[in-house]
Amino acid sequence: MTADGKTVAGYYTVSQYSVNLEDVPSQIAKKLPRYPNVSATLLGRLAVSTAFQGQKLGKLLLMDALYRCLKGSKELASAGVIVDAKDAEAMAFYKKFGFIELPKIEKRLFLPMGSIEKMFA
Repeated sequence: MTADGKTVAGYYTVSQYSVNLEDVPSQIAKKLPRYPNVSATLLGRLAVSTAFQGQKLGKLLLMDALYRCLKGSKELASAGVIVDAKDAEAMAFYKKFGFIELPKIEKRLFLPMGSIEKMFA
């Protein structure tokens, strides 16, 4: 919300989710619990209003979301954060922050909670 209290500059949603361990690259999967499905957090609908693009608000929103996901993982198990990129530009944005593609699901990326912990150490 902007200072006027009326304009939405950007937003995101987070929710509990699960990822099939077979969908995660093996180098990451070997570090996760050995269950068929592993608890994760889905970061959905991260968006910045066109009027506010180019001001690093997307990065700020992503960092806020990742920090909240990390804090939440202390209460509710979460192996990492999943995002569904809407296009190649969004994929590139998430990859800059260490997200890796899940090869079996198009435009879906994953960031292990351990990587997020290192960001905020």
